[in-house]
Amino acid sequence: AYAPLSLPRKAGTCQPRSFDLSRLSQTSDEQPPTRLSVVALVANFRFHRPQYRLCERLYLPSPFLPVSRPPRSARLPPFLVPVYPYPRPRRPLARPATSFDVRVTMSTLEELDDLDRREKDDRKRNGGDDRDDKKNAPDGDEDMKDKDEDDILDEEILGLSTQDIQTRKRLLENDSRIMKSELSRLSHEKAAMGEKIKDNVDKIANNRQLPYLVGNVVELLDLDPTAESSEEGANIDLDATRVGKSAVIKTSTRQTIFLPLIGLVDSDKLKPADLIGVNKESYLILDTLPAEYDSRVKAMEVDEKPTEQYTDVGGLDKQIEELVEAIVWPMKEADRFKKIGIKAPKGALMYGPPGTGKTLLARACAAQTDATFLKLAGPQLVQMFIGDGAKLVRDCFALAKEKAPAIIFIDELDAVGTKRFDSEKSGDREVQRTMLELLNQLDGFASDDRIKVLAATNRVDVLDPALLRSGRLDRKIEFPLPNEEARAQILKIHSRKMKVDPGVNWGELARSTDEFGGAMLKAVCVEAGMIALRSGKNKIGHEHYVDAIAEVQAKKKDTVNFYA
Repeated sequence: AYAPLSLPRKAGTCQPRSFDLSRLSQTSDEQPPTRLSVVALVANFRFHRPQYRLCERLYLPSPFLPVSRPPRSARLPPFLVPVYPYPRPRRPLARPATSFDVRVTMSTLEELDDLDRREKDDRKRNGGDDRDDKKNAPDGDEDMKDKDEDDILDEEILGLSTQDIQTRKRLLENDSRIMKSELSRLSHEKAAMGEKIKDNVDKIANNRQLPYLVGNVVELLDLDPTAESSEEGANIDLDATRVGKSAVIKTSTRQTIFLPLIGLVDSDKLKPADLIGVNKESYLILDTLPAEYDSRVKAMEVDEKPTEQYTDVGGLDKQIEELVEAIVWPMKEADRFKKIGIKAPKGALMYGPPGTGKTLLARACAAQTDATFLKLAGPQLVQMFIGDGAKLVRDCFALAKEKAPAIIFIDELDAVGTKRFDSEKSGDREVQRTMLELLNQLDGFASDDRIKVLAATNRVDVLDPALLRSGRLDRKIEFPLPNEEARAQILKIHSRKMKVDPGVNWGELARSTDEFGGAMLKAVCVEAGMIALRSGKNKIGHEHYVDAIAEVQAKKKDTVNFYA
């Protein structure tokens, strides 16, 4: 079936030579002087496919044997140059030809490399042009693209035999039947899944009907997915084999329950001590409830915004400036503190004699900010039951954190902030526990910079040193008794809305009210109005103020000198 053919080398030539079948039977002992790079293309008229071979001696296969076509992805060596024969027939012949042409090209390796390089450049150039044409092609050229694809498909089909085409047809029909069967199965599963989803939605709607059973989250657990179950056989607990988040809850009926499956609430939204609503039968968590606070703490919130302003406070300009820097600026201009790199004060302590304007200035500060204002009196924290006062402090700071930014005003701080001492009485120990909880909330792990604490007291000397240190109540603002100029200003402020005779000498009245506080000066103005009403006057005169000063002075233990 094979006949060797020797190819003598002819230097300096690349001319193709033609051979016929008559020469295949002849043999030659002449050997080529060197190894040649030879590419032979054999035109097989049955399959019309080329074959590449590299050899010293060329063996031409029989035309009756099938010749395989190299795969498109195969990369030929650089010295293989495909040479195509004469135009082949469009249809396969019924019988093979008795003779055919073989074109053999002989060249040096350098020439083959140059030719291969030029062909690569041509392919790149042609590929780039094709891509540019595809980019620039308008939308109306879609039909042309489809036509080109059909032409390529037709060429592939023309290169196949009838048996191959029938085989491909049967494969396509088989694939079509499989896809139809898969589509029918998926449609059936979709319908069944839709019914199941509808039933589950109805069950969820029925289970979420009020009322809920109220409970609290005790702990959230992560079940280990790598742990092996010790149970075997058919009696396996499905709940015990679940992995993921689980919870331990405690209901209002004092039952502690472990839930392998949490319920309808995402586990990321739950944390210990959260108030939840659970199903009365399955105990699954259906919804989260608002945080529960003590009713006494909610009553501390000031619903109506105070109407006092800084202009209503007389003689306390320095104290107002310090309070604004400590409380108002960190809330309204927090960026300025970050730029300069300092930490804003957490609170301020106002101390001084009674009636010097501590509470009045706190109300004015609350009116100037948009923060939530919580007024907490010190005696409210002293409770009968153990731990009740500490719980009030925790709930107060929790409510302030929820409504942040907020200001907590603790009046009469000395009721719970006295120095610690050894005592055998349980009441004293309970007050100390309440103060320790207050210290923890002021500067602890759970402290919040958005919450400012404003405290007022008359007895700063009895307060615990831990309460006065920096980091808890950083600013200490003293409220002394007003001087003569401040007393005159306070008298004018309290008399603004009163009908006063223009001849009132405010300076003389201020000199007559030595050691009077702001509250006593307000009492003088009110008493002067009462004296004017008692005497039947329509305006308040200077003599009415003098009588009022004498009456208020009579209620004091110390004597006051009057200056004419």
